[in-house]
Amino acid sequence: MEAKIRALKLVIFDVDGVLTDGGLIFGNDGQEYKCFNSQDGHGIKMLRESGVEVAVITARQSTLVQDRMKQLGVVHLFQGESNKRIAYDALKQTLQLEDAQIAYVGDDLLDLPIMRQVGLAIAVENAHPIVKQYAHWVTPRAGGHGAARDVCDKVMEMQGTLDGLLQRYL
Repeated sequence: MEAKIRALKLVIFDVDGVLTDGGLIFGNDGQEYKCFNSQDGHGIKMLRESGVEVAVITARQSTLVQDRMKQLGVVHLFQGESNKRIAYDALKQTLQLEDAQIAYVGDDLLDLPIMRQVGLAIAVENAHPIVKQYAHWVTPRAGGHGAARDVCDKVMEMQGTLDGLLQRYL
């Protein structure tokens, strides 16, 4: 797994069940609410600073997700993608990357087509059991509860960039 992580230039995250706990909350006015983990967000910012690109591909469409990704500086955002492979292929072409240079973090069956193609397939701890079967690595924490941070920290640690980024806090 270390060699796979060292080769990464892009980490793609799903949203519901990965960057959130998968819960969908709707108000009486029809407004949708999601809960994002702040440590995940800081990990994503640090990962971007380390030189690794970050992208999001999600089947749902949400202004909340757009706003959150803007806060985190994630410019590669694909929403409303029921066939995530189309967005994946476009992203791969835009960034001129090979499958081996890409990791994908997922939790459910819609994520499998990309997970089976990328160099490093990652499932969150609470992912569907079939998704876990196709993962190279399963995070120690659940989606929305630090799983994305686990991924970011592991990539930075294996690529030798984590200690340098931590120095500003020590």
